[in-house]
Amino acid sequence: MARQARAEITRDSVLAGAADVFLRLGYANASLSEIIAQSNVTKGALYFHFGSKEELARAVVDQGNERLIGSCQGFFDARVPALEAGIGITYVVADLSMNDPMVGAMLKLTHQIGDYRGAQGDNITKTWGETYRLLSERAIAQGDLLPDLDPDVVGVLLQELTAGVHIVAVGTESMDQMAARMERAWYFLLPSLVPPEKLSYFREFAARRLRRYIV
Repeated sequence: MARQARAEITRDSVLAGAADVFLRLGYANASLSEIIAQSNVTKGALYFHFGSKEELARAVVDQGNERLIGSCQGFFDARVPALEAGIGITYVVADLSMNDPMVGAMLKLTHQIGDYRGAQGDNITKTWGETYRLLSERAIAQGDLLPDLDPDVVGVLLQELTAGVHIVAVGTESMDQMAARMERAWYFLLPSLVPPEKLSYFREFAARRLRRYIV
């Protein structure tokens, strides 16, 4: 049991070090030697757990996605209004992108590896796309989205909003502005999605979520 615990600690150290390196250098420029140095493990220890850089990157994708899902659990409660949940999730993505290297690396790697899959073979983007679609479907049924909207279209739109704000923040080296940009995106998008009498409420809701992340 002690040996197993040590192995798990070593694996976690490798994943944490890899996340830092992938986040800083990107997948193409990251080297295993750099990851070994960052993780403070031996080459043998790394290869005991991961056979290649790609295998390691996909494991980071899985762990980062697990952390993101865990941080969003409260929004998966059916008692939470679906549109509020959809807005809330986008801010969790912004927050963890800025403050959790594992999640930040996961979001970058899903684009850089090329097929959006983790070590388990799941397409992370498609999985989150279905989450946004289901939230949109519920929000329409709850009367918080306009009744003639297509939940498939809205779900994709919400996913594109989240991914787009993240990509621009990464590309312009302005991650510290991601949450504020998310609020601006919601401010201009909401009029096309919600009934007019609910616009003020949801704009204020999005603004309140922003205040949770900016002091």
